[in-house]
Amino acid sequence: MTDALFAGLDPDPATRDRLRARLVRDAAAADLLDVVVRTVDSPVGPLLLAGTDRGLVKVAFAREDHDRVLATLATEIGPRLLADPAGLDDVARQLDQYFTGARTSFDLDVDLRLAHGFRRDVVAHLPAIAYGHTASYAEVARAVGRPRASRAVGTACARNPLPLVVPCHRVVRSDGTPGQYGGGERAKRWLLDLEAG
Repeated sequence: MTDALFAGLDPDPATRDRLRARLVRDAAAADLLDVVVRTVDSPVGPLLLAGTDRGLVKVAFAREDHDRVLATLATEIGPRLLADPAGLDDVARQLDQYFTGARTSFDLDVDLRLAHGFRRDVVAHLPAIAYGHTASYAEVARAVGRPRASRAVGTACARNPLPLVVPCHRVVRSDGTPGQYGGGERAKRWLLDLEAG
């Protein structure tokens, strides 16, 4: 019956975008929204972006299974998720600038609630690794005060909720080889090459 009521009412794209933006704004103002999500294309594949009222909370590669990521966000943050293709525009713009080499750091509010304990300590340290530089897992372990925790640093990097923005791709093995990466080894090499100039 609902379909019959709205048959033939397919608004043009500009109207649809305006209505969606109003829905997001009204839901946020009424505290009816937990997470806004958007997917963007990138040189390392499609990325799912998720934001809360605190800031960017998740960047997920396609290989992480975006549906599974959405289910995790609903469980760990809240079930009121809204897909907004025009949302998180500043994040998308800064990522585009990064991928073209026009940006070397991000100026975004981030929400680190998905990182806990030691993992959060590692994630909080990663932005100290400058663009175009790398640090070994052992060096990061020492920097966060746990010199014997190199493997745990690897796990923390693998579970970093904000790859790219929080640069876990800059953490490499002691011999200089890239090591594992949530976006895959090929993506990690591409990012390191981009930053190497």
